[in-house]
Amino acid sequence: MPPYSAQLYYKYVLAVLLILCASAGCGDAQLTPTFYDESCPNATTIVRGVIEEALQTDPRITASLTRLHFHDCFVNGCDGSILLDNSTNPNSTIDSEKTAVPNNNSARGFDVVDNIKTALENACIGTCPAVVSCADILAIAAEESVALSGGPSWTVLLGRRDSLTANRTAANEALPAPTFTLDELEANFLAVGLNTTDLVALSGAHTFGRARCLTFTDRLYNFSGTGSPDPTLNSTYLETLSEICPLNGNGSVLTNLDPVTPDTFDAKYFSNLQVEEGLLQSDQELFSTSGADTIDIVNNFSANQSAFFENFGESMIKMGNISPLTGTEGEIRLSCRRVNGESYGLTATLVAERDSRGSSGGGSSIAGSYGGTDLEIELVGGVVDTDPIVAHMHKVQ
Repeated sequence: MPPYSAQLYYKYVLAVLLILCASAGCGDAQLTPTFYDESCPNATTIVRGVIEEALQTDPRITASLTRLHFHDCFVNGCDGSILLDNSTNPNSTIDSEKTAVPNNNSARGFDVVDNIKTALENACIGTCPAVVSCADILAIAAEESVALSGGPSWTVLLGRRDSLTANRTAANEALPAPTFTLDELEANFLAVGLNTTDLVALSGAHTFGRARCLTFTDRLYNFSGTGSPDPTLNSTYLETLSEICPLNGNGSVLTNLDPVTPDTFDAKYFSNLQVEEGLLQSDQELFSTSGADTIDIVNNFSANQSAFFENFGESMIKMGNISPLTGTEGEIRLSCRRVNGESYGLTATLVAERDSRGSSGGGSSIAGSYGGTDLEIELVGGVVDTDPIVAHMHKVQ
């Protein structure tokens, strides 16, 4: 066995490597579409494959993944904070956004994100044991989900890093409510740097997916406390929705956001608004608010799906640029549900053997695994008189 000081040295080297990779990152400080060209060139293909597999049993998953990216970016920026579970550490600042009112029993697709993360970690290991951030996974998954559902593709800028905390209170305050008026919606989007065209375009994501009865039943029975239905709700559509969501019924029952093409990403959402068949109040506000500047945009997108697709892609890029963590900020999580300090412990066993020469000859290598990924590190300089050095890195849950 090498001297005790040599064992400490190698433990130190390994610890430094993992800190550099998992905490400081292996990349640049700007978002760019080529961020993973060397470290994980097949990242987008891998993400798409996992989503395609999930679609076989869950037709809602593409809408759900798109929504996760939106709900992530609107709360302290696109940093993957929505993916964090509550911590078991009493000193942790993590207050999971999953339990915020807009997300609780509503946000979904976390298991698919986990599967994507696992697939990427298995395929894209390089010098670092964590390569693709969870925040970037959400950005890629949103684009691939829309494209797989018949919608547009756009250039996804990459290089985001993951937050070290989550904020349920911020999620409750920052995410737009389904009962928002147009003024409230515009103020909400303006607060994160998005304009009225962005508001209308991104609202078009309600062309696929589902909503729970509790998000719109007030429109059916007691709009704004009047004891009557929302006057901007098509009477035939009102009857249909009342059958699905009876008064005092189960608020968790789901119905399609788009009654015409519920799982296809198209411009039907805007055509629905024109005939007062927007499901949520916040949807119909875009067309039924008298004198609103959103009306012309709705009419344009309804008549010209290509214009909607183009604007949607541009708005998604803008949204994906909301306060990202880059450079040495945050970390690249090994598990999207936990920060690295709470995901894995680190143990190392060092075993040394003399090679056939009887001495190291000035070179040593360390091999092992971290986060489920094999690592090999070569050191030069003749630090010890034995060679090779093998380090076994055991993942601790």
